[in-house]
Amino acid sequence: MSAALLLAGCIAVPVPTPPAPPDKLGLVPWTFERLPGWAEERHAELLPAFAESCRRFAALPPDRPLGGAEPAQALAGRVADWLPLCAEAATLPPGDDAAVRAFLERRFRPWLAQNVGGAQPDPFGLFTGYYEPEVSGSRSRRPGSVPLHTRPPDLVLVDLGEFAEDLRGRRTAGRVEQGRLVPYATRAEIVRGALDGRRLELLWVDDPVDAFFLQVQGSGRVNLAEGGVARVGFAAQNGHPYVPIGRVLVERGVMRAEEVSMQAIRAWLAANPGEAAAVMDANPSYVFFREIRGLAPNEGPPGAFGVPLTPERSIAVDRSFIPLGIPVFIDVPHPLTGQPWRRALMAQDVGGAVRGPVRGDVFWGWGEAAGEAAGRMRGRGAWWLLLPATVGR
Repeated sequence: MSAALLLAGCIAVPVPTPPAPPDKLGLVPWTFERLPGWAEERHAELLPAFAESCRRFAALPPDRPLGGAEPAQALAGRVADWLPLCAEAATLPPGDDAAVRAFLERRFRPWLAQNVGGAQPDPFGLFTGYYEPEVSGSRSRRPGSVPLHTRPPDLVLVDLGEFAEDLRGRRTAGRVEQGRLVPYATRAEIVRGALDGRRLELLWVDDPVDAFFLQVQGSGRVNLAEGGVARVGFAAQNGHPYVPIGRVLVERGVMRAEEVSMQAIRAWLAANPGEAAAVMDANPSYVFFREIRGLAPNEGPPGAFGVPLTPERSIAVDRSFIPLGIPVFIDVPHPLTGQPWRRALMAQDVGGAVRGPVRGDVFWGWGEAAGEAAGRMRGRGAWWLLLPATVGR
């Protein structure tokens, strides 16, 4: 036997782990009769959020395809297919569950979404929640406060799908240095002053942990020391991947996976101030904000689809797979009761951690109750896309 074979028998040669197969959306035709909880749904509550999507459709080119990862296939048809639906929805009487249900059943068809990228189709995925937090801050720097930054002029946003078909729907960001796109500063670098002196400070937040979670949520209300409330929304992101610090705490062995919630994470950070900064820095993602004016107090922040989000009726999706603006029906555990929570929502936003064909992030609104539900929502569930009946598949 050769020496090489002898050595091979004695030394464990690491075998590279093959990369996970890419996610892929698969759709199974369904019926409304088979949708769990459809008959008990309060269908009319969807109408205001549906109207917001219609307002956006009216401003888009009629021939624009709604397709997710492969827009050429027009998964949900084209904008022109939605205009008659929107016109009919506008005639429905508010609060009439029976009329809205009849409209949806006549004009749409449900399709069970599955991830078919693996060995077996998987109709289950992770569903979480988010909300619009309220924090204390100021328009000027105060002792201990930290800034919310506006988008830097040198931040370059890149749609990777314009360069490679298999990257359609994926985006990154960076800055140009000597003719090359290089990574932008990480969260840790920005917190330590990478943007200082550039006059990018939009507002100042009193508590660094509040500022961190404001970035995680992507929008918020800042109660100003000078009086009044400033509404802020997502403007851009630094291009680095979002790393959930709950996962970091689990990997460090200080928290079990089943214990992770926003409330538990905040409690740990408060109890361990000496380690809090390092844990938050483990997430390299950093969000830049813009101030949003003209919103009513009872109006949600604008989502990625460009319309105000409706509490418990808007959901963030991965637009690589799910077209923005369409209705979906979810079957997930309620974050506070654990009981089945089944309802129709509109896909009107995206999120840095929302990745995959069966992955949603429910917008719960604003205030303490919304934060309680959003912070505790983390469960596996299923959803169905409601696509126009006129769109063939």
